[in-house]
Amino acid sequence: MNNPVIAEPPLDCPLCPRLVDFRRANEKLYPDFHNAPVASFGDEKARFLIVGLAPGLKGANQTGRPFTGDYAGDLLYATLEKFGFTRGQYAGHAADGMTLSDAMITNAVRCVPPENKPTGAEANACRPFLAERFRQLPSMRAILCLGKIAHDNTLRAMGERVAAYKFAHQAQHAIHFEGRDLRIFDSYHCSRYNTNTGRLTETMFEAVFSDIRKFLDGQP
Repeated sequence: MNNPVIAEPPLDCPLCPRLVDFRRANEKLYPDFHNAPVASFGDEKARFLIVGLAPGLKGANQTGRPFTGDYAGDLLYATLEKFGFTRGQYAGHAADGMTLSDAMITNAVRCVPPENKPTGAEANACRPFLAERFRQLPSMRAILCLGKIAHDNTLRAMGERVAAYKFAHQAQHAIHFEGRDLRIFDSYHCSRYNTNTGRLTETMFEAVFSDIRKFLDGQP
């Protein structure tokens, strides 16, 4: 487990003691929840990867699918649908039959953290899975980072200096990763807090997706 060569951690991943303890506590409080690392979801041939921070306690940690069951997912999947990256109808649970087309969603940290705040050590421990996820998407061209922590962890997983690529909403960064030319797109996280405070509006979020769609379609 010290040098994982897999893109998804095992359901009983032991790497982060605090997260293991939190997982066990949640198993007692919410025995019907997923309560395990949440695997990436989407198209294995995707050109577009979305990187979030970590599963939400009563979102992905409950449903077992990234961004499913909470407000952030409601906004994210509605936007994905609007820009042609979904098939079927999102209904907020993992058995709704919805699939992603040309897109995949993952998280920098795969287990739910207390107060939605993973530590730096936890992000470091989970980073090899993120790097391997990049490697296992051979068609990947665009990455959307939802928030600065996702942005920082994406860059570190690629062996880049965070200081060289400043996070800003609707920023774009050209990255060369293991022989591939990629484009990183930044957005504020689509959390209820950010939308309620006006930090992120639907129009702002859709503007980022418009940039991504144009990039993938080869438009200037």
